[in-house]
Amino acid sequence: MALIGVFDSGVGGLSILDEALQELPEHDYIYVADSANAPYGEKSSTWIAARSLTLCQYLANQGCDAIVVACNTATAEAIKDIRSKLNIPIIGVEPGIKPAAMQSQNSIVGVLATEATLNSDKFNALLATLPAHCQFIKQAGAGLVPLIEAGQADSEETLELLAKHLEPIQDAGADTLVLGCTHYPFLRKAIRKLLGDSITLIDTSEAVVRQLKRQLEEKAFGPPDNQYGSVIFISSKDEVTLLGMAEELMSSDLSLHVVSATLLSERA
Repeated sequence: MALIGVFDSGVGGLSILDEALQELPEHDYIYVADSANAPYGEKSSTWIAARSLTLCQYLANQGCDAIVVACNTATAEAIKDIRSKLNIPIIGVEPGIKPAAMQSQNSIVGVLATEATLNSDKFNALLATLPAHCQFIKQAGAGLVPLIEAGQADSEETLELLAKHLEPIQDAGADTLVLGCTHYPFLRKAIRKLLGDSITLIDTSEAVVRQLKRQLEEKAFGPPDNQYGSVIFISSKDEVTLLGMAEELMSSDLSLHVVSATLLSERA
């Protein structure tokens, strides 16, 4: 049984944790939401890199055997440095533009992500490896993360802002949409309301958890103590709100796990 750290700027990484609890429920998890500083996508590259490293070092100090950086922005800006500093498996997330390019029927793909992700060297290096005939409509989802953090994923305000962001993607005739931020899978219902069922939505939760599973299998952990491990939710802002949002947003049955919530130490 392993102790797995999952870190995000806020509640977005709950989409990754949800998938992990469904596929690997026997392990113990620590989820860190840096909601006091969300959204990361509007901060400087230097700040994002430093803060992400600090929180991953915090998780490593808690005894984590592996860490999932469940934030596209943090992965883009900090993953290389985190891996060089920590001697445990570090799994990142990145927009699923490669599978989107393969699945698109008309080779027009929308990418909804944060400004920091879209401008990052990592994202643009990945983009450069993809077929030239595939057209990517890049759109920053400014303002969406704070609304999701506030529990407003299905509100009229979110719907209006989302419609504005999706307009250029829709106008270009995209048949595939990449959800390039771990917060955005929680907008699936709103996206379907605006775009219907014909557009293919791509998020990478399943791929990230498959990679986590491979890394854990290589480490050959012993048999689990229980069928369901524990989950600790840690927030830099409000642990009670974080736990409430986890119960609301996730499809996993948290009552099967030993669950606790705590405030992140100011030293972290």
